[in-house]
Amino acid sequence: MTANIPTRRLTRQVMVGKVCVGGTAPVVVQSMTNTDTADVFATAQQVAMLDRAGAEIVRVTVNTREAAAAVPKIKERLLQLGLEVPLVGDFHFNGHKLLAEVPECAAALDKLRINPGNVGKGAKRFDQFAQMIEFACKFGKPVRIGVNWGSLDQELLARLMDENARRLEPKDATGLMREAMVTSALESAAQAEKLGLPGNAIVLSCKVSGVQDLIAIYRELAAQCDYPLHLGLTEAGMGSKGIVASTAALAVLLQEGIGDTIRVSLTPEPNEPRTKEVVVAQEILQTMGLRAFVPLVVACPGCGRTSSTFFQELAQDIQTYVREKMPKWRLEHRGVEMMTVAVMGCVVNGPGESKHANLGISLPGTGEAPVAPVYADGERLTTLRGENIAAEFRAIIDAYVAKTYPRHS
Repeated sequence: MTANIPTRRLTRQVMVGKVCVGGTAPVVVQSMTNTDTADVFATAQQVAMLDRAGAEIVRVTVNTREAAAAVPKIKERLLQLGLEVPLVGDFHFNGHKLLAEVPECAAALDKLRINPGNVGKGAKRFDQFAQMIEFACKFGKPVRIGVNWGSLDQELLARLMDENARRLEPKDATGLMREAMVTSALESAAQAEKLGLPGNAIVLSCKVSGVQDLIAIYRELAAQCDYPLHLGLTEAGMGSKGIVASTAALAVLLQEGIGDTIRVSLTPEPNEPRTKEVVVAQEILQTMGLRAFVPLVVACPGCGRTSSTFFQELAQDIQTYVREKMPKWRLEHRGVEMMTVAVMGCVVNGPGESKHANLGISLPGTGEAPVAPVYADGERLTTLRGENIAAEFRAIIDAYVAKTYPRHS
């Protein structure tokens, strides 16, 4: 962990199930299922998979009566598995009806997500928003008021456009959109409080797909309120584009102390696990020094001295291994997530990087002697050679964890 950790802005504290959001709590990693919520088994299975990967809050779509009726069953199944990960219900258009028809859905959820642009139009908007807030109050559930630029409240936007036209220096379209996002979130939060929802039961988000827009909107939002803020670049995209865009936006805000929960909304590639977005979110927080989730594996990029692919394969093997072991290690050992492991490819930086890590191995580069010195806490521990280096190094990691990190009492 780095010494110069960004100072978080002070916000209210909101409890989502047993997870604390805001206040002095660490930034929380969220994710969302992409199963049909009405399919209890598939949804519970994916929630469990996300939980195992490290998601601390999971959102599920609640769009039909069948989905609403499935939520209590999903919750029950998760509890049977010993999982208490908080569930958030994602409501659009018909949330007021679904909660009225299936109130046990609200009882089972740990938080409601309401999009103020999708709760109704005209005179119905306030009534339907009020109905959802009423259910949140009745069952003591917090609410995320989640504004999205793809579904802005058109009446609010029209009002702001009229006001903007009367200004001596009107804002351009981008500036007006940003203002509308912030205004929608803050006015909806004020309405919710007037309806009886406690201020410490409200989380806000304003999601857009442009990096600069997201940064500007959240800076303004943070300046105008002390509600906890959920960060996320909506429709971030697929693969490296989605990862880079999300990292670029979230890192700037987190460095400024803005953000209490995050989600990296990646479009999964075919056959790609949903858990990738959780891993990316964790890695953003961990590389910034804000939190530690799993041991960090340091590996060199390779050069002309490392014509063999063995160090790349070993680095991948070790990174996969520590992630797979982490759920067990987390239960058994305190502080193991702070461990660093170096897998280096030649003599140039290999021994030095290995000595700086808790555990490190320096593999032979082109033309070097076929031996791999292993270092533990800066001291040479042993030298590996032959065909079983990967298995032997994994065994060394296991032994180091058992010896170094105290067991939970």
